[in-house]
Amino acid sequence: MKSAIDGAARILGPRARRDVPFGALTTYRVGGTAAVSFTIEDEGDLELVHRARRDSDIALLVLGRGSNTLVADSGFAGLVVMLGERFARVEVEESAVRAGGAASLPVLARTTAAAGLRGLEWAVGVPGSVGGAVRMNAGGHGSDVAASLLRVRVVDLDSGKDEEVPADRLALAYRHSSIGPCDVVVWAEFALRRGDPAEAEEEVASIVRWRRANQPGGQNAGSVFTNPDGDSAGRLIDQAGLKGFRVGTARVSEKHANFIQADDSGSADDVLRLMREVAGRVREAFGVRLRPEVRLVGFPSAGPEPWDES
Repeated sequence: MKSAIDGAARILGPRARRDVPFGALTTYRVGGTAAVSFTIEDEGDLELVHRARRDSDIALLVLGRGSNTLVADSGFAGLVVMLGERFARVEVEESAVRAGGAASLPVLARTTAAAGLRGLEWAVGVPGSVGGAVRMNAGGHGSDVAASLLRVRVVDLDSGKDEEVPADRLALAYRHSSIGPCDVVVWAEFALRRGDPAEAEEEVASIVRWRRANQPGGQNAGSVFTNPDGDSAGRLIDQAGLKGFRVGTARVSEKHANFIQADDSGSADDVLRLMREVAGRVREAFGVRLRPEVRLVGFPSAGPEPWDES
């Protein structure tokens, strides 16, 4: 493992950072370090990371804005890569928009609304990146990425494959796509409809107001579990009497039961223990498996999980 880490760092050069506080890069702001991290600033860096992965065989993870990621307290013994600001541009056309993979979803929502383009207003309530949103087919308020996505450019940092992929080849489903853990979404294009900018901006403002009234702030990653078919994970957790339930430095939000909040200087391992406890109690009470929406990184296997098939 150390030889792979050293080899990758050597290939990436002086911009590679060692022992980076990985957890601090997530919205949970808890968890351990990454052995190596690297920010992709230009096209050449995409090839450089591919070479580092190929020649060192280091474990690799692509990180967006960290809004859907929980890193174990023990950290991640691999390479974390992120897209730099060059990949955060938002370019508006007549009835479409191209957004870099590092673009902020709230910025994308506000930019398109101001231009009188409708269809991405929901994105103002998701504090993630465009690349991450495509990977998980993020959504909210009755819509999702799949509703307007036209095509993406994807670079596989494992194989080096670089291609433009139409949305219908991405296997987009509820909180799912075919984008893999070594894939970088360089940009995404969305087909939108023309509308009144004032109406679009009011919808954005309305979503922001709803979010402030109904979802907690602080250290969390949004919805922890996906919704079961025909039901709401938050409703089930609430009905199980788990609002406010605590394990160590993590607790279920009293404002929205599908949010788990971490204390300042808390433990990512406590968050996972609480996820297991919540999922287990819901399964016992209602016979429903709650599956994590949060990406779990660096946690050792502890045997069957309450969300596993059995």
